[in-house]
Parts: sequence; C-alpha cells; structure tokens
Amino acid sequence: MTSQNPDPADNNLTGLEPGGGVPPGETPPGEGTSVGPQGPRIPEDRGFAQYLWIIMIAVVVLFVLLFFVGYIVGILD
Repeated sequence: MTSQNPDPADNNLTGLEPGGGVPPGETPPGEGTSVGPQGPRIPEDRGFAQYLWIIMIAVVVLFVLLFFVGYIVGILD
C-alpha cells in the first residue's frame, strides 16, 4: 500500500526545498533581540511609610508576646 497525502495543497507549499527543508532567509527570527527594560537599574525610594508599617507590626507583636508571658508567669490573673 502506498501512502498518499489526502490534502494535495500540502505538496505545493512555497519556500520548501525537496525533503522539507527551508532555504536560508525564508523564515523570520523566532524572537526579538531586546527583552525587558534597557539601561541602568535605578533603585526605587520606598519612603518612610514602609518602615512605619514594619515598626507598627513589631510593636503589636511585642505587646501580644508580653501579654502572654505575663499571663503565663502569673502577673495577669
């Protein structure tokens, strides 16, 4: 049994060499050459607000920790 291509248009594709190869310059490059931002990286200034939140959370954690330690020791009954 011989294998035949059911779609005759597949045999007449432009740009293909015998054996299915593609000649040089026929296909575009796969991806661009420059990706992402270009130039020097400038560090961002996050300001004082970031540190203020960290300090506030640390104070709350410290108070909760002191409450539980005081309760365990027996200061808070």
